[in-house]
Amino acid sequence: MSVRVLAFALATSCLISCVGPAAEVRTSDPALVETQSGMVSGVVEGEVVAFKGIPFAKPPVGDLRWRAPQPAEGWEGVRAAESYGSDCMQVPFAADAAPLRTEPSEDCLYLNVWKPAAARPGDDLPVIVWIYGGGWVNGGSSPAVYDGGPTAREGIVFLSFNYRLGRFGFFAHPALTAADEDDGWLGNYGYMDQLAALEWVQKNIEAFGGDPGNVTIMGESAGGGSVVNLLTSSQAYGLFHRALAMSAPARMDSMLKPLQADSVPDAEADGAGFAQWAGVTSHGADALAGLRALPAETVVAGTGMFNTPVAPASGPMIDGTILQGADRVLAQGGQIKVPTMAGAVSEDIGFGPELSPEELFAQYPDPDAARAAYADLASKPGQLRRFMYADRFMQEPARFIVKAQAKAGFPAYHYRYGYVAESMRDEWSGMPHANEIPFFLNTVEARYGEALTQADRDAAALINSYLVNFARTGDPNGPGLPDWPAFESDDPNVMNITFENAEAGEDPWQARLDVNEALAEQGGASGN
Repeated sequence: MSVRVLAFALATSCLISCVGPAAEVRTSDPALVETQSGMVSGVVEGEVVAFKGIPFAKPPVGDLRWRAPQPAEGWEGVRAAESYGSDCMQVPFAADAAPLRTEPSEDCLYLNVWKPAAARPGDDLPVIVWIYGGGWVNGGSSPAVYDGGPTAREGIVFLSFNYRLGRFGFFAHPALTAADEDDGWLGNYGYMDQLAALEWVQKNIEAFGGDPGNVTIMGESAGGGSVVNLLTSSQAYGLFHRALAMSAPARMDSMLKPLQADSVPDAEADGAGFAQWAGVTSHGADALAGLRALPAETVVAGTGMFNTPVAPASGPMIDGTILQGADRVLAQGGQIKVPTMAGAVSEDIGFGPELSPEELFAQYPDPDAARAAYADLASKPGQLRRFMYADRFMQEPARFIVKAQAKAGFPAYHYRYGYVAESMRDEWSGMPHANEIPFFLNTVEARYGEALTQADRDAAALINSYLVNFARTGDPNGPGLPDWPAFESDDPNVMNITFENAEAGEDPWQARLDVNEALAEQGGASGN
């Protein structure tokens, strides 16, 4: 047991032992639940009860800035859990497909639970935990399209939570390393928050009618990358039992800096560069105090997506405690073995320089094979670049994830999501990055409003049914759904969901993914 987990256990042990018959009587009301920190009251929304803004750790402010999350303080009486806690501090992204509905704040370690109104402790319902994306610098649990109500109506306990972002969530500095306030837990504070939220689930979700032994983690983009990093982190063993990685950049090792290194640029150097920019030029304890005294607006400056950087910022880092390097762990078979779904959208994203087709093909171990794989795009340089980088960054990594789990002998399911809402088909020829989320979570009404059609509703019901079945059993298949066979080395099928239908079979992009797999295995960085 880690020091941090032990601290959580010690802090809550009395609360566990003190819950008696009186609490059982009070929790007969479906909108009242006894957590280990105290009683919470939710809001009944038809067949679902929503509990929002439950603290799962102390506010990470003041001396707790850049510390592992500390156990939340308990409370007396009933805490109203009726509105979202603040999303974590960030520079909001104006074009976000999932706009925030709170004012971001450093005080942000809150979670939300939706449960069927009829659910009671001991019902052992499947649990889904949602991890938002946003490039590790944006995002939160408050957006309307992340509402867990529609999925909870299907007999699921659905949970979302906030984790620290940007320099608040991913930061290293020599003064932090020297102080070592959390026994080696340094740098990846956002991932520490994710682990703390999953530990909270293990301790509390039974009170909401959920089964702590049947937890599915799911996330998209940076959230999908978080799922992959949890899959490959020894610290996450036992905290989840199924995984869904959506548009997950799973081949990022070459893009991540080490927390500390002797011969290459590292995250500590980035932290020192930020400190210099912010005017903190002292050393040791004085530097740490100065950094923690900086206004939140100074710490967050220049870190939002598509913002102009004003000072170095590291993002997730190889720390040797939580992150060992997901590429390497998956390639060596050291990941957590659980049923897994992974995929990407039909017009996903990738990044790279504006090279000519010949320059692009020359990067591959077998340029002729690459030319053949992309023959239909060779005369369209712009599209070729876009699809080639997306294949490197999202499409092939999705197959890499399911291939690793299938090789380990666990059920794995590969998808490509290409259904586009009818109102957007004049604008989008395929599904853009992040826009599949309302379909998976069946929140399309919040996304499309009066423009929503029956076909859109049916598409959302289909993929949400696959999700719910997967959370229940580890297998997405169910009555009335198109058959989705598990991925096998001799049957590398993909569930292809398009405007017209959902059908599993041979991947039409297999040759493209094969050449990008060869590129990744020779050391070509995804998206570079």
